[in-house]
Amino acid sequence: MSYLKGKYVNPLTDFGFKKLFGSEPNKILLIDFLNQILPEKHQIEDLTYANNEHLGKNEFDRKAIFDLYCVGKSGERFIVEIQKAKQNFFKDRAVYYSSFPIQDQAKRGNWDFSLDPVYTVGILDFVFDDHKQDVELLHIIELKNQRCEVFYDKLKFIYIELPKFKKTESELVTHFDKWLYVFRHLAYLQDRPAALQEKVFERLFEIAEIAKFTSNELETYQESLKYYWDLNNVVNTAKGEGIEEGIEKGKLEIAKNMKREGFPVDQIALLTGLSKEEIEQLLG
Repeated sequence: MSYLKGKYVNPLTDFGFKKLFGSEPNKILLIDFLNQILPEKHQIEDLTYANNEHLGKNEFDRKAIFDLYCVGKSGERFIVEIQKAKQNFFKDRAVYYSSFPIQDQAKRGNWDFSLDPVYTVGILDFVFDDHKQDVELLHIIELKNQRCEVFYDKLKFIYIELPKFKKTESELVTHFDKWLYVFRHLAYLQDRPAALQEKVFERLFEIAEIAKFTSNELETYQESLKYYWDLNNVVNTAKGEGIEEGIEKGKLEIAKNMKREGFPVDQIALLTGLSKEEIEQLLG
């Protein structure tokens, strides 16, 4: 069954997100997007992609796999992730993941503990339970004291709740607006909108055109898109037993179906977010 109906790739799928933002030739797109949400003093001139798989310091630590992990020209570390659905202990997971790029900066010998900034950026395809009545869609979280003064400005968590973005093309004002419009509508567009005529968006639409994909890219994208829609169905039917519990059960069911259809464990892990250990334990 084919899931490829649109002209442009869905940026909220694992494949689509990494196709647009996860390679050196396309890093101009990631830099442009990140600079819309970063403070002026940490604007990115250039970045390099680092290994997105991080192992703990001992056998008891779990492995962390980021969607994208990159380092800015001035040393800033960026974890950038698409989150398609709420997960159990979401905030705990974010704090835990941020510890890896912090530990990576440790130096042998006489080190003064000076650290470069670490940013966790999450593009969320859902709304936080405790912010459902809040119209604010951009959340910047940092360490503050009891007077709400910034105590430490080198660790930030930035989250965007995409479902709250309701603007139409004619209502787009800022460059940030335009990026959110791309994330929400790219998969359903047939042509580049008149409001998105900047050179960076010309590049994005060129990369996003499905007709230009190789046969291998098409196959991988279709698998990624199938998982995206399967997960959406899980979310929509999980209300009766609790969203988080329903999603976890749905992921396991999807993993079982993929294994039955002959998908390798590595591919199942990539598309479901489950660890290889969880999948192997589940499937025997």
